[in-house]
Amino acid sequence: QVQLVESGGGLVQAGGSLRLSCAASGSIVSTNVMGWYRQAPGKERELVARISSGGSTNYADSVKGRFTISRDNAKNTVHLQMNTLTPEDTAVYYCHIKLVTMMNYWGQGTQVTVSS
Repeated sequence: QVQLVESGGGLVQAGGSLRLSCAASGSIVSTNVMGWYRQAPGKERELVARISSGGSTNYADSVKGRFTISRDNAKNTVHLQMNTLTPEDTAVYYCHIKLVTMMNYWGQGTQVTVSS
């Protein structure tokens, strides 16, 4: 089992910044992919960004140039620095990890609200 605990969500004005963090614990193998997804009301959950244990990253087109994902393999943490936020970024953000065993785990989610 793997547990993911997110922190850092909140309310921010448009143009502002937030930093999300996620700490993973439990049966974590060194090779994995960690990432962030989000789900806005009435919409499907979508990938925001993900990063492999080797450092390769992928971003949704909508956040490229504004969001930066990073990780600390020694601490099993992943971070999402979000800049130039817009109301369209309002959603519940979920931390995710995919292990080399193909098992997937999700955090409980953290709310990000961007006011106009």
